[in-house]
This record gives sequence, C-alpha cells and structure tokens, in this order.
Amino acid sequence: MKLNERSLAFYATCDSPADNTGFLYKKGERHTAYHRRWFVLKGNMLFYFEDRDSREPVGVIILEGCTVELCEATEEFAFAIRFAGARSRTYILAADSQPAMEAWVKALSRASFDYMRLVVRELEQQLEQMRLGSRRRTEPLVPPRRERSLPSSGSKENGCAVWSQESCSLPNGTLPRTSHEGALRPPPLPPRRKPSLGSSPVPLLVPETPFTPGTTTFSQLHDWYGQEILALRREWLESRGQL
Repeated sequence: MKLNERSLAFYATCDSPADNTGFLYKKGERHTAYHRRWFVLKGNMLFYFEDRDSREPVGVIILEGCTVELCEATEEFAFAIRFAGARSRTYILAADSQPAMEAWVKALSRASFDYMRLVVRELEQQLEQMRLGSRRRTEPLVPPRRERSLPSSGSKENGCAVWSQESCSLPNGTLPRTSHEGALRPPPLPPRRKPSLGSSPVPLLVPETPFTPGTTTFSQLHDWYGQEILALRREWLESRGQL
C-alpha cells in the first residue's frame, strides 16, 4: 500500500479515535538533544507533531517488526523502539512520569498487526473451546444398551435355547413335578388355612361342596364358601371376648 504525505496528514489529524496521545521527549537522530513532541498513536502508526495544535505531523513511525523496551538514557523514564536489521534506526523516547511511560510501552507493544493476529488466533481458539463445551452439555446422556443373554448352561435344540430342568429347581432343592408325558406341572397349591385350636374349638360347618362343576352359579358358590369365613370370624370374635 502506497501512502503519500497528504493522506498521512489527513489520517493523523482526522476525527478518528486515537489509541493514545500525549507529550514525549524524542531524542534526535543527528543531535543527541531531546525535543518535546506531541505524539498520536493510531493503529500501527505513531505520529509526532511539533505542538499539540499543529496541523501536519513532523514524522511517523510504522510499528511493524519492532520491539518496545526500556533503556538507559540521560532522560528519566526512557524507552526505545528498536527495529530488526543492522541499518535500522532506534527511536529513544522519554515520558514525564513512570505511569505515563508504562502506558506508552503497553500501547506501543500492542499496536502492530502481528500482535493483533496473535490475539485474534487466541480468541478463535477460546471460542472453539466454548462451542465444544456447550455442545457436550446439550448432548443427551444415553446409557449403554444392555444386551439380554440366554443362560450359558441351557441346552439348545434346533438353534433355540431350551429351559433346562437343572436351573428350575425349587427353593428346597427339589425338582418340579412332571407328568407322564414329561411336561412340567405347576407347583402344588398351598394348604388351606385351618382354624387355630383354642380352649373351645369351634367345629367347621363347611362340608364338602355338593355342587358339580359347570352346573353351579357364582352366587351359590359365594354363599356356600362364605360359611367358612363366617365360622372363622365367629371364632376370632369369641377369642377376643366380643361375643
């Protein structure tokens, strides 16, 4: 990019915001005397004027490929802008106070495009890490699928698992009953509850049912078997002395 004096002067004095401004003492290139100049930092360009109200800058320093560091000089609060190369010029500047010097060194160190490129790269990496973190938080947690496996000890017939009698033993260690065809029979029903024997046992008034399956209604069966419930309730009430 080509820049002429007119475009540089316009950019230095236009209303665009400056990164830093203030008076600094600049050491001359030929003469070792320090001259007080008004400096304006815009981007990677450091303009300096003879006075604060000057319309055109005296010179400009392009802050690319340089380092800003403190140096020893006759003036207090001095720092240097050094460029790489044997014939490159080193600018010696000095501030009025320690805070002003630190502010200028920090601003000049961050003015180059190389520094801005590093900052942008760092911000892009942080943004990518934030996106990955938010993506992991929004993904649902799916539990691992549990595969149902057949017992390994079971035998197979035609490629299908067969229920083995060895794995179907009852809690007391006995095997379930089987019919003469070899098919499994259901476990026996638990015994019917008998009335407790007290001082005066009450005989059950429930004889064997006279009904035959298939010819009896539900109401008849309900009334018939309800006699046993009434006998047990009467026995319980007598044991508690409520009758």
